[in-house]
Amino acid sequence: MKIVISGTSGLIGRALVPALEAAGHEVLRLVRREPAGADEAFWDPASGSLDPRVLDSVDAIVNLSGATIDRRWTASRKREILDSRVDTTSLLARTAATLDARPAVFVCAGGAGAYGDRGDEILTEESAPGTGFLADVCRAWEAAADPAREAGIRVLTFRHGIVLSREGGALPRLLTPFKLGVGGRVGSGRQWWAWVDMGDLVGAYLFALGGELDGVANLTSPNPVTNRQLTKALGKALGRPTILPLPSFAARLAFGQMGEELLLGGQRALPARLLDAGFDFRYPELDAALASELAP
Repeated sequence: MKIVISGTSGLIGRALVPALEAAGHEVLRLVRREPAGADEAFWDPASGSLDPRVLDSVDAIVNLSGATIDRRWTASRKREILDSRVDTTSLLARTAATLDARPAVFVCAGGAGAYGDRGDEILTEESAPGTGFLADVCRAWEAAADPAREAGIRVLTFRHGIVLSREGGALPRLLTPFKLGVGGRVGSGRQWWAWVDMGDLVGAYLFALGGELDGVANLTSPNPVTNRQLTKALGKALGRPTILPLPSFAARLAFGQMGEELLLGGQRALPARLLDAGFDFRYPELDAALASELAP
């Protein structure tokens, strides 16, 4: 397959592109600078600039673009988080829809934050959308792909959990206080944190590109954990104590709304559609996933 990908410099893109190439696919990277080779093409989502010829006759599009969400959400940062997702998805979807030789599939990154904070409720793709900033972002993000869907392109949005990777993202940030001996739960520790190992995430993208899934699919381990369980698992993996919690008020004071939704809230999301489609998770259990990611 010839696959056009945005967001290749991010954590997921850096893992997915080599896997696609190793599987024999041809990858064309979308970049916001002068292309450095034949495997790159320029685009500028902010101005709506994308040459339609870039997408003409390709087999698939994968959109991984989006500003990181793990910093305090100022008004300007919230706008950046929203625009970086909606503008990119919309531009790709609208451009692909105009082509005579359209891509067969458009796979877009998304987030389990679409469900909002629902306590102990088990969440599948059949669950209703939630409330909150992240839920609003996810709703607009997913809707931005509608032009491609209406043009007959198979559209799939993966709702990611917390991605566990030694190369970046949440895991290195979580590890730092534990290595210093000051790790602990956040708030009550009862909030559910859906997670997925990076290897399984990459495998799911490969699976989806060659499959028939459309709509939305939770890309999370079949075994979500509470923050307290994750804390204990990290402490065990590192041989460090887990006795110094971050109180709820401190999380709210330090991080504001981001702390409320991202740290003190969570989702007990299950990958029902992936499992039903026959996807096999290599690391469905947290202890095994951490052992793999933390191995020397």
